[in-house]
Amino acid sequence: MQTSRVPAAVDALLLILRARPALEEVAVVDRPTAVNLTQRRRIHIGWSPGTEQAIELEQSFASAGARTRDEAFSINCYAESRGGDKEMAFRRSDAFDLIGEVEQALRATDAEPTAPTLTGAVLWSELTTGNVLQSASEGAVVGVEFAVSCRARI
Repeated sequence: MQTSRVPAAVDALLLILRARPALEEVAVVDRPTAVNLTQRRRIHIGWSPGTEQAIELEQSFASAGARTRDEAFSINCYAESRGGDKEMAFRRSDAFDLIGEVEQALRATDAEPTAPTLTGAVLWSELTTGNVLQSASEGAVVGVEFAVSCRARI
């Protein structure tokens, strides 16, 4: 019995992003990872700095018969660009390029008509909310916390 579409949605999002040619040299990870200064570009799915909450979800009955349920959830994510220099403008632009790839991956196209459904895992998904984080302790680091919000029927 299926109680949530969260696992399928996370798995589909990881597969979709890892298959994008523009993200070929980006680490797309399914968890927090230790800081690896050789990995300059990363996208974390189900994690963002400063919180252990990976996903927030809510369910309710879809109608009076209590036969189906609606589920809404947000997957916390984080994209980061880092370099050994102090060039914040470049890192900020690069971090938003990473976010742009995620957003494009969630758009329907003729070639990918099921993209917003995460290949059928949910009714729809979209990139929502974000926060920009910047630091210069070990060179320029810009990260963007964002959420992929989904709606499903179970």
